[in-house]
Amino acid sequence: MADWVTGKVTKVEFWTDALFSLTVHAPIHPFKAGQFAKLGLEIDGERVQRAYSYVNAPSDPNLEFYLVTVPDGKLSPRLAALKPGDEVLIVSEAAGFFVLEEIPECETLWMLATGTAIGPYLSILQEGKDLERFKNLVLVHAARYAEDLSYLPLMLELQKRYEGKLRIQTVVSRETVAGSLHGRVPALIESGELERAVGLTMRAEDSHVMLCGNPQMVRDTQQLLKETRQMAKHLRRRPGHMTAEHYW
Repeated sequence: MADWVTGKVTKVEFWTDALFSLTVHAPIHPFKAGQFAKLGLEIDGERVQRAYSYVNAPSDPNLEFYLVTVPDGKLSPRLAALKPGDEVLIVSEAAGFFVLEEIPECETLWMLATGTAIGPYLSILQEGKDLERFKNLVLVHAARYAEDLSYLPLMLELQKRYEGKLRIQTVVSRETVAGSLHGRVPALIESGELERAVGLTMRAEDSHVMLCGNPQMVRDTQQLLKETRQMAKHLRRRPGHMTAEHYW
């Protein structure tokens, strides 16, 4: 049985009408960058819970989650309505294997995300541990509109912190925005546009691709890389080139 503890909301930040970040203080167990927790509320006599990735580094006591409000959802609209000082339930033990220790040695680590799935990568990059074994880091955040790139300022700060090792690329699918690529991630890989923009190649010989977010993006990208780059899913018993986390 999951061990639930009570957390206190310290901050709610709305990025758009639908996107918001929730910051919580709670007595949780240590977690690894890239893992997720479950948040819950007691609603009409039952505990409604959903899994959300940590955005903050494990060393940061401000537990941060990046959420999208599902209009008819049972939980997200209520989480969005919370105010500082309100209580929220959280599982004390984090879960998930979308962590760096599961990633094999490679020269270039590609971190591809859609929407709120940027969270695990921000946790990994803010913590900054176990990254010295990669020569290049590439962080790609894909969203529908430019206003949905909530953490772009933090991404750019991290790019400066890593002094040329980290390359940032945003992708917007429903409008044309200067500095962002336009379209869907699989199509941008297939055309070579993503690699040209970043200045690196995505190859089985020296790359590993982490995929997190929209299940369709994850499936399509995996299939494309399998067919065109001879990349395989990474398994503990059979090392490969792709590690994925579906976000719903």
